[in-house]
Amino acid sequence: MKLATFTHEGHTRIGAVVDDEIIDTSDIASLPSDMISFFSEGVSAKEKLQTLIDTGAHRLLLKDVQLEAPILNPQKYLAIGLNYGKHIVETGMDKPEFPTFFNKQTSCINRPFGEIHLPKVSEKLDYEGELAFVISKQCRHVPKEKAHEVIAGFTIANDVSVRDWQFRSQTMTLGKSFDTHGPIGPWIVTSDEIEDPHNLNINVWIDDESRQSMNTSEMIFNCYDMVETLSTAFTLMPGDIISTGTGAGVGVKMKPRGYMRAGQVCRIEIENIGVLENTVINEPDSTVLY
Repeated sequence: MKLATFTHEGHTRIGAVVDDEIIDTSDIASLPSDMISFFSEGVSAKEKLQTLIDTGAHRLLLKDVQLEAPILNPQKYLAIGLNYGKHIVETGMDKPEFPTFFNKQTSCINRPFGEIHLPKVSEKLDYEGELAFVISKQCRHVPKEKAHEVIAGFTIANDVSVRDWQFRSQTMTLGKSFDTHGPIGPWIVTSDEIEDPHNLNINVWIDDESRQSMNTSEMIFNCYDMVETLSTAFTLMPGDIISTGTGAGVGVKMKPRGYMRAGQVCRIEIENIGVLENTVINEPDSTVLY
């Protein structure tokens, strides 16, 4: 099942993508209108939505709706650094013995085809194509062998990074959290449809130039390792997003530097999930709010 959040005629709700259409749940009072509530309801919500799919419920053409970030207001957006061997080599850093997590502030969340802002304060705007997973239920102390039970599904993330601001801050949070720098989507593919999340091809292009090509089998700490580690420290909640790291080919390590410029398009494709595509624009004056 492909779970999406979308807006049509000014009304935002969730639905299920089937081919080039989306199941419209707006008239189904028994189904939540947001993804976190949908996951919180558990199996019953998924069964209700599956029934709508099977019975040919009201559908809209995808081209007639605006896809939003699948999770609009996650409680947490966590990411991991240095999780692919070739990326570690290109950075010249040591292989970590323990996973390096950091926060992306949730205000950075962006829709799958939204615009990424080139900040007024930096030209060192970089991309990182990543697989992300979404937590399905409140959980704590989840052992690795049961971690799959608390993953609702998988999506695509671009861990957009402002490199100079990232390196100024020991936690990396500032350089990872600029507004619009958390595009995710275009939907969440439920776990039952991903046979092996640790064998998916990821490809990233800037315009027509291939920049990154990796497979999730290259992860040092896989999705289940991450769930076990994070849930040991704190409670994970429905809708929490965890991004799993990027491979070699980031712009900061190219010669000359391959930072994103206004007008360029960053396209990320993950096997069996879909495409995340965002255009870079200069940060507009309208972002000044005081």
